[in-house]
Amino acid sequence: MNNTTLQTPELVVTNFHRRFTGVSATADAVVSQQLNQFRLCLVGDKLPSGPSPISYRQAISLCRKPPENRPFAIWHVRRNLEMAAAIFARDVLRLPIRIVFTSAAQRLHSIVPRHLIARMDAVVATTAKAATFVPKLAAVVPHGVDTTRFTPAADRAASWSSLGHGGQHGIGIVGRVRPEKGTDLFVDAMIRVLPKRPDFTAIIIGRTMPSDAAFEADLRTRIESAGLTKRILFVGEHPPTAIPKIIQSLSLLVAPARYEGYGMTPLEAMASGVPVVASDTGVYGEIIDPKVGHVVPIGSLNDLTEALMDITQCTDKLTDMGKNARHTAQSRLSLHSEADGYSRLLAKIWQGETFC
Repeated sequence: MNNTTLQTPELVVTNFHRRFTGVSATADAVVSQQLNQFRLCLVGDKLPSGPSPISYRQAISLCRKPPENRPFAIWHVRRNLEMAAAIFARDVLRLPIRIVFTSAAQRLHSIVPRHLIARMDAVVATTAKAATFVPKLAAVVPHGVDTTRFTPAADRAASWSSLGHGGQHGIGIVGRVRPEKGTDLFVDAMIRVLPKRPDFTAIIIGRTMPSDAAFEADLRTRIESAGLTKRILFVGEHPPTAIPKIIQSLSLLVAPARYEGYGMTPLEAMASGVPVVASDTGVYGEIIDPKVGHVVPIGSLNDLTEALMDITQCTDKLTDMGKNARHTAQSRLSLHSEADGYSRLLAKIWQGETFC
């Protein structure tokens, strides 16, 4: 069923963030599936796959009575402000709603979100580790990747060539340019690896915030000192619609983050038939095995370099690992599986099940 402002929605999805962040991307992916399952409305800021958003005030008005054939509407929230807004609607305005929060954090939340999470009706964790840090756990539902949007290139060499970055093969990192994402580890590893891999070019895909300008400047200085300014490129932030084309053009994705709550880009790469080298954070250790890539200790430049040297020594090996990665994404990590997990949970909540 599609979004409607004429009926009380069964499911209210909040998105209180103007920028399209990683949280926005995972919410958007699930919404794209749920639109055909529920009377759903989106509250706040637009999502690419979602219906036209309504305001918080409109959502309050629509939810003053239970939806047809349901005892209450369910609000699905993912951020602190969204939790607070839903709590106000439920506890102060006394609306007939229940609140579900999704947590990807693999460490103890700070005091404010802990207080808010404790007042949720149900909490979903995206990994087994994340589940150990939250109360009222209702389910572990891993994020899934859209394997129809992220697909292998028909001709990877031609796809890479069309980007115009040079070289025969691309190695990429996707995400904000900052220490937390390990951009410096990527650059330092490329400085070691690329002189021995003349056919490869490295690209850094992501935005640099003003607060990280000095960090990027230092990385550019390192690259220039190594004589690799034409082989390690900052290509900036791209719109979400352009990312599938870029990722499927790569021969290898690197995700050396020092901390990641979950991390979708390796899943997107795997769905695109691209092997992955990642640090042991987020969900990476649970989804990456030796058939599809390498997982290395967090912050270890030597281990990262060794893994990159190993995986790039034979392009046929990269191709085979990419095929395995695609199979893993389709069989274990699909967006369809994630949507099914939420459907089962919502049914339990509507049936009256509670979580302590």
